[in-house]
Amino acid sequence: MTEMSSETALADEADTDNSTDAEEVSRYTEELLKVENVSLSFGGVNAITDISFNIMKGEVRAIIGPNGAGKTSMLNVINGFYHPQKGVISFRGKPRRRMKPYEAAASGIARTFQNVALFKGMSTLDNIMSGRSLKMHRGFFWQVINVGPARREEIEHRKRVEEIIDFLEIAHIRKQPVGKLPYGLQKRVELGRAMAMEPELLLLDEPMAGMNLEEKEDMSRFIIDLNTQFGTTIALIEHDMGVVMDLADRVVVLDYGKKIADGTPSAVQASQEVIDAYLGVAH
Repeated sequence: MTEMSSETALADEADTDNSTDAEEVSRYTEELLKVENVSLSFGGVNAITDISFNIMKGEVRAIIGPNGAGKTSMLNVINGFYHPQKGVISFRGKPRRRMKPYEAAASGIARTFQNVALFKGMSTLDNIMSGRSLKMHRGFFWQVINVGPARREEIEHRKRVEEIIDFLEIAHIRKQPVGKLPYGLQKRVELGRAMAMEPELLLLDEPMAGMNLEEKEDMSRFIIDLNTQFGTTIALIEHDMGVVMDLADRVVVLDYGKKIADGTPSAVQASQEVIDAYLGVAH
C-alpha cells in the first residue's frame, strides 16, 4: 500500500465512473447504526452541527476531515461518551438518546482511542483478556477462588484471547508489559482488546496514527481481515487518505462540525468542497 498525501489522494481519479462503487456498496442492505440530525456543543462552541449519516451492517465506514472537524466528537457521541443536545443515535433500529459507554459496550459497540489507552503495567495477554470482562458471567466470589465453573470459564475466554493474539501475530509479546512495547505494537494490542469484546460495530479512532508505512500496511490487513473474516462492521477515523480510499466502502466528510460530503471513495475524491477543505481554502 502506497502512502498518499491528502492533495494527491483527493485529486486523483476525479473523473472516475462511480457506477462500480455504487454496485459494490449496494450489497449492504441492513442499517446497523443511524445518526439523525445530531448537534453537539460545548458552551458557545459547536462541535457538531445537524449531522446525519448511517452505517450499514458489514461495511467499513470512514469518517474523515481536517483537524478540528468534529470526527472524534462524533465517535464519542456514537459510543455514549457525549450526549448530543439535539438529534438521535439509533443502533439496530432502537433510539439511544442517553446511552452510556458501558451500555454501548454491552450492546455490541467497541472502540479504540486516538491516544493508546492500555493498562501499561499489564501484559499483552492480560490487556486483551480485560476485553472479555463483559463476556464473563461468574460472580466475584467464583472469580476470586478461581475453581470449578469460574476456572472453566476463564479457560474458555483465555482460549479466545489466544486466538486473537495469533490473528494479530503478537504471540512473541504475549507476556510483555505493554508499556515497554513500541507504539505500533501497542496500537495492535488495543485493537486486540476491542476484538475480545466481539463487537458488532467497532469504532477505530485513528488506528494508524504515528505508524510507519510497514506498520500501516499490517494494520490495514488486520482491519480488512477483521471485516471480511469475522463480519465486524467498522467505522474508522483516519488522516491517511490513501488508507481511507483503500479500506472504506463509504466515506462521510466533516469540516468545522458540518457534513460536507457522503458517498463512495471515488465520489468523495471528486468533490470540490472536500478538496477545498483539505487544501485549506478559506470559508
